Amino acid sequence: MNHLRSGCEGGPGKRVILLNPRGFCAGVVRAIDIVRIALEMFGPPIYVRKEIVHNRYVVDELRAAGAVFIDELSQVPEGARLIFSAHGVSPAVREEARERKLRVIDATCPLVTKVHLEAVRFARNGYTIVLIGHREHDEVVGTLGEAPESTVVVSNEEDVRRLEVPDPEKIGYLTQTTLSLDETAGIIRELRRRFPAIEGPPASDICYATQNRQEAVKEVAPECDLLLVVGSRNSSNSRRLVEVARNAGARSSYLIDDASEIQARWLEDCRVVGVTAGASAPEHLVEEVLTALAERGFIDTETRTVREEDVHFALPPELASDEKAVTISRT
Repeated sequence: MNHLRSGCEGGPGKRVILLNPRGFCAGVVRAIDIVRIALEMFGPPIYVRKEIVHNRYVVDELRAAGAVFIDELSQVPEGARLIFSAHGVSPAVREEARERKLRVIDATCPLVTKVHLEAVRFARNGYTIVLIGHREHDEVVGTLGEAPESTVVVSNEEDVRRLEVPDPEKIGYLTQTTLSLDETAGIIRELRRRFPAIEGPPASDICYATQNRQEAVKEVAPECDLLLVVGSRNSSNSRRLVEVARNAGARSSYLIDDASEIQARWLEDCRVVGVTAGASAPEHLVEEVLTALAERGFIDTETRTVREEDVHFALPPELASDEKAVTISRT
């Protein structure tokens, strides 16, 4: 699709800055591939606990192909195939799946698994674990389940100021992988001020894709009258991109599921519109946004690459050895 020629009349000086990297990260690609390959190998229905990734278009597409999305394992027939979503699950959920003799395929993002393993390590060493994140997010619920008696969730600096722990000398922190870098840095500073002995993970828990997309927004936001983030409302990393854009100097920024949500008033007096996408948003939705902007006079599109990404995660062993797996195309 040629975004520079959409049959519009155009407007002098109106342009789009298309951010790169944007959209699907390696963990999301892997999770979607797992569902598609499982459907191809075993046929429907394939049950998926929660949304495989937080994007309604992806979920609807996979549902149409035969995936059945459920909230509770009691909704899955005993012995059926079940996929755990990219956000991970608690040990209690894994145990329930074993009891129901479900044939599990694990699509947990490897970077989320890393956080789970860090939680287990802290708990085994008798530490209080401070988990920085959004309490109701699927990822936080799963990580919290690794050591519920030892873990406390904090979402902001005020939570840290109210925090009391049994032993200030044995305390560690972990984070949800999709948080705002700047906001999280402030929470960690406050934790270190209150608990000087606190230990953190060997490397940042905030995933590479979240960091890269936020850094791209920070670089471009000061040039933008409007910055649009393509992503669903329940996507944490997408919501953070809107916050980062506003804090970094964009005159306005909005989260949209698709092009139909663009409002004419947002474009009034706009000359430069930035466009990016959360880590679970399909590229075809970005294409549609660019077309919609071109129809409103934003014909010239510049792709701004802040960082190249070349990250891939292996498929789980239940799928990796099958020849069909390599033939499944990605969105």
